[in-house]
Amino acid sequence: MSMPSSDAPSLLFDGADWDFDKVRRVHDSIEEIATTEMGLSTYPNQIEVITAEQMLDAYSSIGMPLMYKHWSFGKHFAADESMYRKGMRGLAYEIVINSSPCISYIMEENTMAMQTLVIAHAAFGHNHFFKNNGLFRQWTDAKGILDYMDFAKGYIMRAEERHGHAAVERVLDGAHALMNNGVHKYPRKKVPDLAADLQRERERQAYFEQTYNDLWRTLPKSPEGVHESRELADRKARLGLPEENLLYFLEKTAPKLAPWQREILRIVRHIAQYFYPQRQTKVMNEGCATMCHYHICHRLHQKGMISDGALLEILHSHTNVVFQPAFDDPRYSGLNPYALGFAMMEDIKRIALTPTAEDRDWFPDIAGCNDPWGALRAAWADYRDESFILQYLSPSVMRKMRLFRLHDEEQAKEIKVAAIHNERGYRDVRQTLARSYDIGRMAPDIQIVDVDLEGDRRLVVQHRVADGILLDEAEAVRTLRQLANLWGYEVRLIEVSAETDVVFKQHEDVGPSE
Repeated sequence: MSMPSSDAPSLLFDGADWDFDKVRRVHDSIEEIATTEMGLSTYPNQIEVITAEQMLDAYSSIGMPLMYKHWSFGKHFAADESMYRKGMRGLAYEIVINSSPCISYIMEENTMAMQTLVIAHAAFGHNHFFKNNGLFRQWTDAKGILDYMDFAKGYIMRAEERHGHAAVERVLDGAHALMNNGVHKYPRKKVPDLAADLQRERERQAYFEQTYNDLWRTLPKSPEGVHESRELADRKARLGLPEENLLYFLEKTAPKLAPWQREILRIVRHIAQYFYPQRQTKVMNEGCATMCHYHICHRLHQKGMISDGALLEILHSHTNVVFQPAFDDPRYSGLNPYALGFAMMEDIKRIALTPTAEDRDWFPDIAGCNDPWGALRAAWADYRDESFILQYLSPSVMRKMRLFRLHDEEQAKEIKVAAIHNERGYRDVRQTLARSYDIGRMAPDIQIVDVDLEGDRRLVVQHRVADGILLDEAEAVRTLRQLANLWGYEVRLIEVSAETDVVFKQHEDVGPSE
């Protein structure tokens, strides 16, 4: 390898040490490549330098700079710090926040070469994906999230002062336990206006104080003789059942919750919804950022702006990031999202520039289009992991990563190789792998299906069982207990087949803890 230019003044930096002037120069040079050559469109950037301890703290509070306090964050911090101090794990080079401006945290321990990689990766790769991907545009309010988090932190602190730390923690414990089942999976309205939510909370509190009436407790029960099925249908229609967003139902319907408790559920629900697109785009988001830093850093080197040594340091870290252990490697824990995403995006670039006959058969729309960044930008905008893999995973990548499908039944004595590298096998492997990234299959389908508010108020929850996989008994009881604490009455869980509605198991009713 030889440096394109030996003119030292043309380098953006020389050596490992960094300062803010070097960071600014690198950012501006990266921005020039990202916007003019790659066509990236980003939110304004805000880059903040933090220590290793601050990075650990950011880990523990799910990466948000203004997160409220909860004991689980401290637990995560202690565990992460212990492993880091013992050398059993490293730290991420960066954390990036989906906000406008887009906040990228870089570690002060990084070398200048690593700061270059991080800025290209986070401040432009992730930033572009956050701004342009359809899921993020649909579900998140990048301009309002930081103000909303500031409101949330302040609201919970005031609630602790007024109602006590234990009472607030009890609500947060329950809300966090149900967080993954506290999102709307299908759009009900436009992106939440988080700024308007602040005013709405004040207005709702004022209205409640003016109109509260305790007489609702004395409502008579339904008259005798009403047909049970008709009554059940009317009740479900009135309550909007079945409801898969547990936190939303509790916020609107739980009989015993005070207004401040409902607001905390709403806060946790908004945060869960904010992270919902990230759960669906791990491969694409990391693949996009990795593809961007890889191309940008090579272009900086080609233009004589970084040295051979800097590029080699960057490539060393890049190689570690996209490393995919073999299935029999002790480090294997499934497909590395960085490796899969980067391999697929490099392949899209190859197909756009130098397609084979096979590529033209599989991808007629992009093969030989000579616009790789246009093809990539379109993919980044319009897909999530499941659909991206189903659309773009090529035979070339399957061969490179040695992917095939195994069919393993619990009762069978042998494992069957169900799909290999042939025309039919490629499509089978692609479909099977895409299905494994379907968020609807990754998390249990839990729905509230019935409650008689005029009767015993027992909440009936149903698990729609897929592939015959039932819930873990102990974990189910713990989660039901948290649900019952928020609901205020007993909760019943029934597990039924998602295909036939046949009842597999009915758990014992769980009531609130003392």
